[in-house]
Amino acid sequence: MSNPVQPLWQPTAAVIAATQMNQFRRLVNERHQLSLSDYQALYQWSVDQREAFWTQLWDFGEVIASQRGERVLGRDEMPGAEWFPEARLNFAENLLRYRDDKVALVERLENGSRRQLTYGKLFIEVERLAAALAAEGVGKGDRIAGFMPNIIDTAVAMLAATSLGAIWTSCSPDFGINGVLDRFGQVEPKVLFACEGYFYNGKTIDSLPRLRQIVDQIDSIQKLVVVPVARSAEQTAADIVGLDRACVLNAFVDAAPQQPLTFVQSEFNHPLYIMYSSGTTGVPKCIVHGAGGTLLQHIKEHRLHTDISRDDTLFYFTTCGWMMWNWLISGLACGATLVLYDGSPFYPAAQSLWDMVDEESISVFGTSAKYIAALEKAGCKPRESHQLAELRAVLSTGSPLAHEGFRYVYRDIKSDVCLSSISGGTDIISCFALGNPTLPVYPGELQCRGLGMAVEVWSEEGKSVQEEKGELVCASSFPCMPVGFWNDADGSKYRGAYFDSWPGVWAHGDYAEITEHGGVIIYGRSDAVLNPGGVRIGTAEIYRQVEKVAEVLDSICIGQEWRDDVRVVLFVVLREGLTLDDDLTQKIRTTIRANTTPRHVPAKVIQVADIPRTISGKIVELAVRNVVHGKPVKNQEALANPEALKLFEGLPELAGD
Repeated sequence: MSNPVQPLWQPTAAVIAATQMNQFRRLVNERHQLSLSDYQALYQWSVDQREAFWTQLWDFGEVIASQRGERVLGRDEMPGAEWFPEARLNFAENLLRYRDDKVALVERLENGSRRQLTYGKLFIEVERLAAALAAEGVGKGDRIAGFMPNIIDTAVAMLAATSLGAIWTSCSPDFGINGVLDRFGQVEPKVLFACEGYFYNGKTIDSLPRLRQIVDQIDSIQKLVVVPVARSAEQTAADIVGLDRACVLNAFVDAAPQQPLTFVQSEFNHPLYIMYSSGTTGVPKCIVHGAGGTLLQHIKEHRLHTDISRDDTLFYFTTCGWMMWNWLISGLACGATLVLYDGSPFYPAAQSLWDMVDEESISVFGTSAKYIAALEKAGCKPRESHQLAELRAVLSTGSPLAHEGFRYVYRDIKSDVCLSSISGGTDIISCFALGNPTLPVYPGELQCRGLGMAVEVWSEEGKSVQEEKGELVCASSFPCMPVGFWNDADGSKYRGAYFDSWPGVWAHGDYAEITEHGGVIIYGRSDAVLNPGGVRIGTAEIYRQVEKVAEVLDSICIGQEWRDDVRVVLFVVLREGLTLDDDLTQKIRTTIRANTTPRHVPAKVIQVADIPRTISGKIVELAVRNVVHGKPVKNQEALANPEALKLFEGLPELAGD
């Protein structure tokens, strides 16, 4: 059956020819005497010939390593695959390959302050901080933590730590004390970098009270390095007098003897980052990612799937508690200019980030689906108010981007951009499905599956299906799988997280479909799939319709157990001053019914004042479902607004028909 939906954007032949993706395809054809004519053929080759693909990518990405070795893949199983088992490299060395006068990092804070660092100056800053860490006794395998905003100092600290073979871990300074202890308490960092305060939504938030508690309760911290953000260095020094084991960043650096920056060479799977699951159903899992796999995957996604080069200025709206920060910083390996922003994306106005796009000549703009939806609801039309002269790509992740979000970008932001909805996660510190500058963009679809990733959609019987909904899996091993989980000696937590459904096959809980032209649609989390009358419904299908209703600002949908079945319950946040009445309820239901099926129509539509989200902005359907059913939500510290859960307790509307 042919798809009647027309692409929203299609690259010209000239654009395709100039991409690094096209260059890579031609190199593969030359080296392997092939005639791969398009992306689908290249993708299939990359999955069928994984060793040849990842070797070719290593060469194309000019990976810096003291040795690669002869073997590409040792043991080939999940978990436990051994990619490039003889390789020795350093992650930071690959991100610091350029040392010239091109701007590497631009830092923008909500209060209007701006500073920048060239590649040459970045190298010097990392060299000085690495010397200070070495003087503190930091070495291979030590954990270095950041309780930091998205600023230049955070990137410098990560690069300094990883140059020494230490492991970097971070979370955002808006985490509550228990959220920090649940994370850093498990991994026992030797040094903690932390801001004394930060700016958000017009307010200055003081971090020092939480820093005192963190140092009091995590004994492993030898040194607390306090980074001035909301205070001057002098004021910070005065305010931390008496704070145990603390010193200001400049004092920490100045006290250390200078020494040349050397890059500790480590095995391919040497731990680089410890990331954390959202932790809304228990203590967060500590996911350990290796240096080589992270590097290769990010080079692939940046250079091939996003076409990033030295000419680009890359921006992603993220905090240091979200894996997109790690993804963004890897853009240094491409030699691009990275824009780091910290603050509210809507302060002081909805168009604030678009002002920045013009001022910094941003060419690749990354954000969340939630931001795009909120921008549309705010009536923002950057196309009419801004130049956006250099903008050529918009990236969206965090949740599925609705069809209407796609159309909004092309109608009201810019018609000639490659809009790439991307999906993967903290679990792989990268993407399973993402963008492609050589392919058309269809509404509601991720353009393609990532090269080298054997992504399939399986039915409940474990059969690969096309143009049908099912569980998104990865059927073969890939280099950016986690090395393991921290404090999981027998690997049971790791196996239980991804391999319970089908041993040896990765499944992390996305409900998806592969389309006839090789795109991917994500319908939401499979553990949040609704099941009324035994029919599986992805929540994204309902959200897509609700977003069309102008009166609704936000929504969350769950399945409530009811009379030996499940009924669909929709909670909505309305525009200020509006109240949910019968007419609006009917409008919502009619909109859903008109574009889906009668089973999608919620049995109950209930107005709430707020919807709980993780600190990275994801709605928490499972937590709301637990509250509705009177079950505990174990780790509310993972939420940005845990008080919102109380809005769902004991609702009389859910007690009857």
